[in-house]
Amino acid sequence: MRKIHFIYFIFYLFFSCNGKRTNEENYKHTNDLINETSPYLLQHAHNPVDWKAWNQETLDKAKAENKLIIISVGYSACHWCHVMEKESFEDEAVAKLMNDNFINIKVDREERPDIDQIYMNAVQLMTGKGGWPLNCIALPDGRPIFGGTYFTKEEWTKALTELSALYKNNPEKAKEYADKLIEGIQKSELITVNSNEAVFKSSEIANSLKTWQEQLDFEEGGLIGDTKFPMPSALHFLFRYSIQNKDKSIQKYVEITLQKMANGGIYDPIGGGFSRYSVDSKWHIPHFEKMLYDNAQLVSLYSDAYLATKNELYKKTVQETLRFVERELMATNGAFYSSLDADSKNKAAKLEEGAYYVWKKEELQSLLKSDYPLFQEYYNVNETGLWENQNYVLYKTQSDKDFALKNKLTLIDLDKKTKNWKQLLLTVRNKRTRPHLDDKTLTSWNALMIKGYASAYRALRNPHYKEIALQNANFIVNNQIQKDGSLNHSYKNGKSSIVGFSEDYATVIDAFIAVYQITLDEKWLAKSKQLADYAMTHFLDKKSNLFYFTSNASNTLIARKMEIKDNVIPGSNSILAHNLFLLGHYYSNATYAKTAEQMLNNVKKEALQSPTEYYNWLNLMLNYSNNYFEVAISGKDGLSKTSELQSYYLPNILIAGATKESSLPILENRFMANETYIYVCVNKACKMPETDVAVAVSKIRN
Repeated sequence: MRKIHFIYFIFYLFFSCNGKRTNEENYKHTNDLINETSPYLLQHAHNPVDWKAWNQETLDKAKAENKLIIISVGYSACHWCHVMEKESFEDEAVAKLMNDNFINIKVDREERPDIDQIYMNAVQLMTGKGGWPLNCIALPDGRPIFGGTYFTKEEWTKALTELSALYKNNPEKAKEYADKLIEGIQKSELITVNSNEAVFKSSEIANSLKTWQEQLDFEEGGLIGDTKFPMPSALHFLFRYSIQNKDKSIQKYVEITLQKMANGGIYDPIGGGFSRYSVDSKWHIPHFEKMLYDNAQLVSLYSDAYLATKNELYKKTVQETLRFVERELMATNGAFYSSLDADSKNKAAKLEEGAYYVWKKEELQSLLKSDYPLFQEYYNVNETGLWENQNYVLYKTQSDKDFALKNKLTLIDLDKKTKNWKQLLLTVRNKRTRPHLDDKTLTSWNALMIKGYASAYRALRNPHYKEIALQNANFIVNNQIQKDGSLNHSYKNGKSSIVGFSEDYATVIDAFIAVYQITLDEKWLAKSKQLADYAMTHFLDKKSNLFYFTSNASNTLIARKMEIKDNVIPGSNSILAHNLFLLGHYYSNATYAKTAEQMLNNVKKEALQSPTEYYNWLNLMLNYSNNYFEVAISGKDGLSKTSELQSYYLPNILIAGATKESSLPILENRFMANETYIYVCVNKACKMPETDVAVAVSKIRN
């Protein structure tokens, strides 16, 4: 593997050079992308490049004309994707070079993560790094021979010229490169079956976290470094671990991170919601794009943190983020859109990163009048909050309690003032040109948002949150689940399209289980089981007991990959393993239970060695290494007692409930007409049933 990596790194350097960026006139043409629904593809529909979408017709055309393929992958909210478009793809001379010598395919990575996954893997093998825009050159059969991320116009032109000449003059050399790279792609992330007995110990997780702790920034939160990514589900695992194992140091670290993020510029204090990441070490200056998947997972995280700590900052962050989601990322049919761009038009009508969100001191003085001095101190409209071009990114460095005390205000008075400031500035900001909205709906990201609303409902008991969770869950049932039981991945303009990936099945099953737990409507569990059965039939590799990313019906890709590692969104395999663990308990299904256990056992070694890349697997390992409780609530007050139980932070329980007789194995023969009993069981042994929730909780915690 190292040899292949070295060969392609040298190949990459050979074709790379330095050059200056130039601004090219935006020529308007129309290419085949005009017929697509993806906002990202439509953004390129008027490039002079003869872009085509990824489909069988395009792939056949490349073979028929014996032309190399340019596979250019990005997404709507990607800043550097737009830069490369302006510099290269809108340039007539570059477009002619591409059109004459290549078949040019544009891919929306959010719409086609399967394609992105393979060619990202190839570029990482070639260059040792990856990211977007992703630009890969492949043989007519789709096998990659060269790639990278962002290229200046000069770099791009030189690479295309050299590659075109190589393929025309020495095609065998190009094919030799491709053979070696494909071998590397197929071997990467190869997981073998672990035939050893599945034994998971708390001490193993504790030792693994010692490695992770070396990377944690205990002062500013997040990981040590010059940029900060939220990584909400990784923080969620660390929070759970710290509570269950009474690790005060890690709990304090997570809480510092939550407070720094909520107070930082990465969080939008005026409109709510989080940006993708910050470009500094203090969470101050964000990369201003807002993604649905970040905000969904952060809502879940802050909701659970509020349950455990009752910190009002976490509650406010959940409420404001969900208001942002409903205001700016929600469709009238209950679906959620994908993202908001980082760029928007400034007063000069030119695209500028962050233009919608930043403030000039003079504008704030004019708007806030006598309140300005207090506002200035609260949000650091000073050297601390200054960004560039005399723009300020609002940024808190004091808690409300400390600020109120210092300025002789009550917390109630300060809260009134901040609400007035936010409403005033939001009204003004709404008159600015909004960032571009990527209005496609992705099944997997919507499922994450359903889970976010379910988490918020559990923590804050706001019935509106349950209503929105159900609305979106029904949207998926009515639009994304097909007649054969399969899921589709994308929805736009009333059309459901693109066959679903394992990430869709994983997140929807997880979301529907969460909806069941706040409604006790067993149809959601039944739908979860149906989707799990479909995934096991069409995605599961029977040899390894792990799931492929694409179904067994997919045949247009050069390799069939598995998503094993956890990233900003947990990998589909780790989520599916969690789901099968839960469904195994609900349905007393040994096949589900054994599959989940074997999946975890297969990755155990890697997970303990690299916890940051396998955090959700470690989260599952907690279920096996600590006591894990089945809590069954049955009786006429089942729903209210379930809701009361969920007001406690109890991450090591599975909740089942019914207000009438149920055939669900975990609830069978437990219904009593005149009483509501709470059954607490662990390792197939049940304690005496209780009627008082607090007593049942004490049995779980002791």
